[in-house]
Amino acid sequence: MDVTETNFEEAVLQRSHSLPVVVDFWAAWCGPCRQLGPVLEREAAKRAGKVELVKLDVDASPTLSRTYGIQGIPAVKAFRDGRVVAEFVGAQPTAAVERFLDSLSPSDAELLAQKGDEESLRAALALEPGRADAAIQLARILHRRGLLDEALQILEKVHGSFGADGLAARIKLEQAKATDLNSAFAALDAGDNQLALDLLIEAIAARRGSRDEIRRVVVGILDELGIDDPVASSSRTRLASALY
Repeated sequence: MDVTETNFEEAVLQRSHSLPVVVDFWAAWCGPCRQLGPVLEREAAKRAGKVELVKLDVDASPTLSRTYGIQGIPAVKAFRDGRVVAEFVGAQPTAAVERFLDSLSPSDAELLAQKGDEESLRAALALEPGRADAAIQLARILHRRGLLDEALQILEKVHGSFGADGLAARIKLEQAKATDLNSAFAALDAGDNQLALDLLIEAIAARRGSRDEIRRVVVGILDELGIDDPVASSSRTRLASALY
């Protein structure tokens, strides 16, 4: 399938929310492009339903070429959820193309985590104990049941996740009977992120011994909201002021 600047949004960015879309940036005059193209098409066809391949003529779409920093062709970029997640430049042997395309398919653990039910989440963590998305979802289920120790055990196997770290910090505060934070946690559970963040950041200024635990809860919430969320943006400034 050929894409242009007219249909790129729909055919690539929107489509990539359903399955990975691989864009082959090429040009008719490019010899290596003609070498790589058939390899990409053959290997993508073998993975029909798991990945989608489209071709974009850089000469016909100069704006997109500039947007995605195309400096040499062939350039291949894979999109998931509207953003580039993997890429390479230059003609590649078949084995390298196979590895590239295979890396885009979700793992068994990822597919299980996407289901979101307790049985699937436990199965995902049996395959990948440190998988953050599955661990956070399962820990929340256990937290709601009051199984705090088990939830912590699951979260402690996750490394490098602000969300997991923040949830673990909340559980530890609850275990320590930090009743003055009950209103903040109730607001958080009710989906009122603004109120929850306001109360938590206020609590940081009033506390000494558990300031870092509260900070971790706040950072976890901010990470989940994302950098573009207006509530998160204003709360980051207030958090910095409360800490320093």
